Amino acid sequence: MTRIPDDDRDIMEKAIYLPMVLIVLNRDLAVVETSPFKLKKPYLNLIEETMKEIQRDLAVVKQYMKKNKLQVVETKRDDAFTMYMFIYKGYEENHNYFNPRIRNKVQELLEVYLLKKHLSRS
Repeated sequence: MTRIPDDDRDIMEKAIYLPMVLIVLNRDLAVVETSPFKLKKPYLNLIEETMKEIQRDLAVVKQYMKKNKLQVVETKRDDAFTMYMFIYKGYEENHNYFNPRIRNKVQELLEVYLLKKHLSRS
């Protein structure tokens, strides 16, 4: 049984997922920059603006975590699972995440951010 309220756990999970989304976008940015696209600028702008929004959201998450004495520490990783220690106001809890679940969540967040960018321009 977890002592961490759902809202705080969601924030702590964002501290795991958002940096991973940024890593994916950084790699994609490098691919687009070196690709033979005729018109790279729209793709680069989309990726860069999405990264800026994620960085703003991540800053809010980090600020909230610092203010509320929350921490997330990766403790162990293997081919199937990654274990994180959630420190919540002095209490420590270990949470095990299935790596494909992490990948799927990162993909879902990436789609949400990119779709939000696309819809805001429409």
